[in-house]
Amino acid sequence: MVFENIKNIISKDTSASYDKNMPHIRFNGASVFDYNFLMSLDEKYYPKYLCEAYHIKTLKKLNLRNPKTLNEKIQWLKIYDNLPLKAVLTDKVLVRDWVKEKIGEQYLKPVLWIGDKFEDIPFESLPNSFIIKCNHGCKWHVVIKDKQKFCNNEKLFEVIKVQINGWLLQSFFGWSDFETQYKAIIPKIIIEELLFDENFSDSSRKIRNWCFNGQPQYTQVTQMSGKFEPVEIATFDINLNSTDVCFEQQYVPMEFEVDDKVKETYRLSKILSKNFKLVRVDWMVFKEKLYFEEMTFTPYSGFLKLDNKLQKKLGKLLDLKGN
Repeated sequence: MVFENIKNIISKDTSASYDKNMPHIRFNGASVFDYNFLMSLDEKYYPKYLCEAYHIKTLKKLNLRNPKTLNEKIQWLKIYDNLPLKAVLTDKVLVRDWVKEKIGEQYLKPVLWIGDKFEDIPFESLPNSFIIKCNHGCKWHVVIKDKQKFCNNEKLFEVIKVQINGWLLQSFFGWSDFETQYKAIIPKIIIEELLFDENFSDSSRKIRNWCFNGQPQYTQVTQMSGKFEPVEIATFDINLNSTDVCFEQQYVPMEFEVDDKVKETYRLSKILSKNFKLVRVDWMVFKEKLYFEEMTFTPYSGFLKLDNKLQKKLGKLLDLKGN
């Protein structure tokens, strides 16, 4: 056993809270955030090291026995609500069949190619612009705005090939602070149409439905600017009334009238979130067409930077009973 030499230090009760008097445990000096450390860690030690990671990041004690805040409950869900279906629906390839069955394929983004290796990508048959994604991670993607320039730039082409093949050899779980839904995903490449405007900028509208126990409680509408700056956001409550609750740190409040697209995502998210304790269902509106984006089961990995009062308020909305 990898941790035989420290078994006497680790509590037998692996659901225990972080002990502030206990020194940070390392194996051979590795950090709890180290990829190889996490990938080799026995699952029975996940609660102990999750508590440590939480304490390091927040300077707060994590009580997995009786979580109260939204952040604490998301940490609990990582370990104790690790349903196999979550891995399927986190997979950017496999989730498509599930969404098609539940609400129809008209909400799916157009796919150009799915495969296992960068070397197999049929660039000659692809349009001039597209986006290359890995199905098993977050933000593991490359935007190609001009195929000819990309393919003719040997240095850039090689860099991107190495980058994507490197992602394919990794598990996003190893970088994710114990987001266990990523562990079982088989890596693949998925190439989609690039849904950018004429200036190759992301000017789409994003709609995110925060669903607690199968019910959309908050709907966040974000107008993308295509620039690295705070985006405009409007948030609505369970009745689609405007609220000042916001899950982002840097944003500009936006005046927005709830439209048919928002109402449609509310209805569809209720279908997709059924039987899940917590999931954020993400959507995109591009040229007035609604597209499903993803199911996010552990938003911000449970490290939302919200004040304690709001954390507790949101925590009360999330019922963990049933496990």
